[in-house]
Amino acid sequence: MWGRASAALVPGFFLAAGLMGLACWALPGPWQSTLVPGLVAFFPLWICVAGAAFAFASGTRAWAWLGGLALACLGGLWLLQQWGWVQ
Repeated sequence: MWGRASAALVPGFFLAAGLMGLACWALPGPWQSTLVPGLVAFFPLWICVAGAAFAFASGTRAWAWLGGLALACLGGLWLLQQWGWVQ
């Protein structure tokens, strides 16, 4: 249980941040206009990801899946920035 709870806190936080970052960059207009709605929507998204962490059979699986998805989201944001698609 502690493994899943720690996976909900650490990689779950970064997964929610990455998903929210991708959503904010995908919306039209400057990113500054999506800052407040993104911050408001971040906490419920993080709670959903944390709840999903307890659906895994073990803490190791939760860490692997949530950590991998978080790396994919943050890596996608980094690639978008490197390609110049977002600033």
